[in-house]
Amino acid sequence: MASVVSKPNPRDAQLGRSRVTDTDELRQFYAELGAHNADAFWNRANAIEPWEPQSRYNPTLWKYAEMRELCLRAVELVRPEDAGRRVVTLLNDSDAGRANTAVCGWLFSGLQAMRPGEITPAHKHTASAHRFIMEGGGAYTVIDGHRVTLGKNDYVLTPNGCWHDHGVAADGQLSIWQDGLDIPLMNCMESNFYAVYDAPAQTPGFPADDLPLSYGGAMQPDGVEAWARPFSPTMVYRWEQVRDAIWNFAKVSSGSPFDGHIMRYSNPQTGGWALQTMGAHMQMLKGGLHTRAHRHTGNVVYNVAQGRGYSVIGGRRFDWAEHDIFCVPAWTWHEHVNLDPSEEAFLFSFNDFPVMEALGVRIEEAFEDNDGHQQVQA
Repeated sequence: MASVVSKPNPRDAQLGRSRVTDTDELRQFYAELGAHNADAFWNRANAIEPWEPQSRYNPTLWKYAEMRELCLRAVELVRPEDAGRRVVTLLNDSDAGRANTAVCGWLFSGLQAMRPGEITPAHKHTASAHRFIMEGGGAYTVIDGHRVTLGKNDYVLTPNGCWHDHGVAADGQLSIWQDGLDIPLMNCMESNFYAVYDAPAQTPGFPADDLPLSYGGAMQPDGVEAWARPFSPTMVYRWEQVRDAIWNFAKVSSGSPFDGHIMRYSNPQTGGWALQTMGAHMQMLKGGLHTRAHRHTGNVVYNVAQGRGYSVIGGRRFDWAEHDIFCVPAWTWHEHVNLDPSEEAFLFSFNDFPVMEALGVRIEEAFEDNDGHQQVQA
């Protein structure tokens, strides 16, 4: 059994860290341990318990103009009923991303394009899922018999364990959305299950949009059975309502120095996250805003809902425009810039913060040097 190797760190020379010097006798002992499927913990301790988080993932940018063309090629080459889910997967530019089929950390993401009249066959899985609609018209999803219609920049849930199928109405338009799932996390925990429905699609058993119409406002239905499931009953968050909520918030708040005006997609029953394992935000950067840099535990995947600008992530500049996608790995410095001096930019994002919070390890730190801004690498 090979020992874990890490780069020497001068801080590891102090008491409390592993600082054993190898000898011939120790090397023989390690070989004996290996023969018994064992190892000396001190050979691994500094690597597996670093002084601070060390992400195996890299900041990565996907340009929508390029990815859209690839999605359209997939549409021409593969039928959705043959693919199961005709998704172009976004792989982080790292060995870990390719090995774990991850966009960043324990998050999966991909782009799915569907033509009018097409459906994704009904199925369910342990992994939680959500979607951000990037373009099109007439798209819908059916979640446990509840049909939800979808428009551009809408955010929709497909919680774990729920039967769901997606499609575009015959009189609709080519539609493209971003999928986000916690598949890598479920596989890490070896808890992933998958099932196929006994028909290509569900037959809706409720009026269209009954859940968002019942639970999507400031009021709660009375005289009906209380919602008892561990995710938001709203199911879809309409772009117009989300944008108006942020505009209203900006009237009474100066916002965050790190994120501008940012609001979470929440469960109206609890005020918490809409899903148990993944969270999502929409944030507005006012014209010309340059945020201060910070970092945090947890991974974030961004989709540019509106505007143009750039983000500095780990000292590297990534320029973005509408519906470009980029990621910020855990514990990586990042800041955002809206290049339009007068128009707002809006960034949708999803994350694994609910897991960090449930485990008590969500930590954030501000960048203090250079007036809060990173030096951009040449």
